[in-house]
This record gives sequence, structure tokens and C-alpha cells, in this order.
Amino acid sequence: MKIIIIGNGKVGYTLAEQLSLANHDLIVVDQHGTALQRADSNLDVMCVAGNGASIRTLMEAGAGQADLVIAVTNYDEVNIVCCLLAKKLGAGHTIARIRDPEYSADAPLLQREIGLDMIINPEQAAAMEISRIFRYPSATGVDTFARGEVEMVGFSIEQDDAITGMPLHEFNRLHPNRTLICAVQRGQEIIIPDGNFIPQTDDTGYLIGNPLELRRTFQLMGRPMTRIKTVAILGGSRIATYLSWQLAKSDMHVRIIEKNRDKCERLSELLPNAQIIHGDGTDNEVLQSESIFQSDAFVSLTDRDEDNLLMALNAIHAGVPNVAAKMTRPNYIGLAKDVGLDSIISPKDLTSNIISSYVRSFSNSEGSAVERLYKLLDGQMEAVEFTATHATRFLNTALKDLRLKKGLLIAAIVRGEEAIIPNGNDMILENDRVIVVARSLFLDDLNDILKN
Repeated sequence: MKIIIIGNGKVGYTLAEQLSLANHDLIVVDQHGTALQRADSNLDVMCVAGNGASIRTLMEAGAGQADLVIAVTNYDEVNIVCCLLAKKLGAGHTIARIRDPEYSADAPLLQREIGLDMIINPEQAAAMEISRIFRYPSATGVDTFARGEVEMVGFSIEQDDAITGMPLHEFNRLHPNRTLICAVQRGQEIIIPDGNFIPQTDDTGYLIGNPLELRRTFQLMGRPMTRIKTVAILGGSRIATYLSWQLAKSDMHVRIIEKNRDKCERLSELLPNAQIIHGDGTDNEVLQSESIFQSDAFVSLTDRDEDNLLMALNAIHAGVPNVAAKMTRPNYIGLAKDVGLDSIISPKDLTSNIISSYVRSFSNSEGSAVERLYKLLDGQMEAVEFTATHATRFLNTALKDLRLKKGLLIAAIVRGEEAIIPNGNDMILENDRVIVVARSLFLDDLNDILKN
């Protein structure tokens, strides 16, 4: 596929990095030459220097022959214009990053009138991720499949968990459940476990199943499932706004601490049900006087990774049971995990995952195309959702009779509203939604899980 990415900031580079691994014909456009140097040096892409909202630049990049144009500059208006012009020139599909809440509210109109095929809002996606994490104890991330019928929860295995030190088949015999640990990271090793696998303290596991069964399994492991009632947010960012709207739906009381008075006033208008505190959230006196760390959950969402990491660690040290932080720099994400902060939100990675899923969804539209895609364990594994169609070559065949590629697992099958954790006797039927966990095999079609 010929894909043009306009804007080579953090999101644009991460996206180009992911898509270049899948051997697409990539063109990266940015009006700042320095922004293109890193992509030109490290990635197999063609770079075009120029304004992506210029017809001349788009023609130079070949927008008229492009299968997909993705506009991810820092400006919503520029992204909208880029996509509008690219469509007029003949581009097959367009995606725009739009972050402003007012524009996001008009998303259906923009898609209809401008011809946008997809609108992606990184801040809104990050807020959704955080709200999902708060439904589970100590979750590092929560990914949803099949319209919410199945979820996959990442979590750090602790010494007191009932599952620790016990073969998985033994835990399942003692505590019957309909979930599956589908991937584990132990140090630098990535494992797709079988029934004989023995979880150990500090492993990172991924548990998949329907939401009710997941909560029951965590309870069987000995984890409390106390509902979060109060959430403290450091930083009055766009993510904080979207997150406050999302948490209000679950009747959670939100407090936002922000040191910029103008931002506080705007937040008070946008979030009448939230408590807005004007103050420096990194100041211990302010934290103590406002009892910030007495909340059930704490999220640091400032524009500085350093502040987010430091304050999240302070919250953990103060005993806040649920802590999350926004991070953008890869080296900080690794550092945060090393010091015990597991729930890390990266808007640029979320955006790249969503767009990569969309790219794969029409790269093989005649077969069992990708419906949803998530990167796991720093990109070393993927969880991919497919819908089985008449083109799927192994319908109505017992899974035990399939010759699957090494390094993958059929983790779940969703049939109607029923979520199935399959065994060898189960079969995939037409219209089933199938979730496959694999060691980054770049699966484009459900048929790709079979050996050649």
C-alpha cells in the first residue's frame, strides 16, 4: 500500500516506525527539515519537505495515487485541510488526528462533509484507556475486543496472588473459571503459556475473558475488587477533561489540581461536577492540605514526563491503591516500569495502534480482515481481532487439527454475545470474532495463522 503520513512529530514517527515494518510504501511529509532527519536516517521511508496543507506538496508526495493519507500534525485545522485536499486529489482513504473537544463533538459531520474515513483523538483514547484500567486491580492496561464482549487485562503478578507458584492447570482445577492467561513477560523473555506454566512474582501477565468473568477470576486470585469512588488528577490537560467526563458516567468524584488559573476557570465551566483546585500539584504542602493522596486513584497528566513519573511514585509511596501516569518518552516508560509504576498511558502509542489496526483492516478486505489490533509488551507481541468469513479456509474444523504457526495462540472466540475460551475441540464458525495473540507476525488475515 502507498501511505502518506503528514507530520513527523512523536505520533507521526511512531506510526511510520510501525508501518514500515509491514513493508508499505511510505512517504513522510513535514515542513521542518530537522523533523524529517530522524525518519530519513532510521526508517525505510521517502521524505518530502513541505507544508502538507499545500496542494503542491501533496502532489509532490503523490497524494492522488495514495491508498491512505494520514494527517497527524499538531494542528487540527491543518489536519482537516490536508485530508480534504488529499481526497480531492484522489486519495483512497484519509485519517485525521483531531484533538479539540469541540471538533470531536462534530466528528460525524466532519466525516460526512469532508470525506474523512477516520478521526482519531489521542487524548480521548488515553482517557478511555485510563477509565478501563480503573475497573480492575493494579491493571497495567485494558484492551477491548468484539464491542466490549471480551477484554484483555495486563497485570503484574504479585507474591500473594493465589496463582503465583502454581501450574495454571492446577489453579484452574481448584478455581474453575472461563478466562485465559494468553501471554507473559518474565524479565526479557516473552512466553505464550500452556497449562504447565507456573506464574512467578513480578511476571507481567495478560488475562483474557468477558468482563464479569475477569473480575471473578481476579477475586479467585485474592485481589480486592473495591469500586473506585474518588479520583485525583494532576494537570488540567485535554486528557483530564475527557477522563472527567468518562468517570462521571460511573459516578466517580473527580478532583483536578492545576496551577494555571486560566485553565482552572475553563475547567470549571467544562466540568461543573468536578472539583477544580488551583495550586501546584508537585508541592507537598498543597498535596497534604487538599488530601490529594487520600483518593482511591491518582493520575498524573501534566505535559512533563518527569513530573508525571515523580508524582505517580509519590502517590504509590503514600499508599494510593490505583495509580496511573501519562508518558511519552520511551526511555521514561522503561524507567517507570523498573521503579514499580505499571499503569502507563502513552497517547502516541495508542494512536499508532488504532491507525495500524485501520490500515490492516482494508489491506486484505476480501478475506478475514483485521478488526482491532493492540501492541503488547513494548511491541513484542500483538493481540489481533478478526471476523471469520466464508474466505476463512478452516471453518468448522477442530482447533486441535489445525497446523498453526509457531508463536501464536487463539485466545478467544466470540459467537454472538457468547465469549468462548477455546480448547482443542472448539471450532471457528463463519461470523465468529476471533482474537489471536502472536509474537508480532504482522497478521493481515485470519488465514495467516496457518503454516504454509
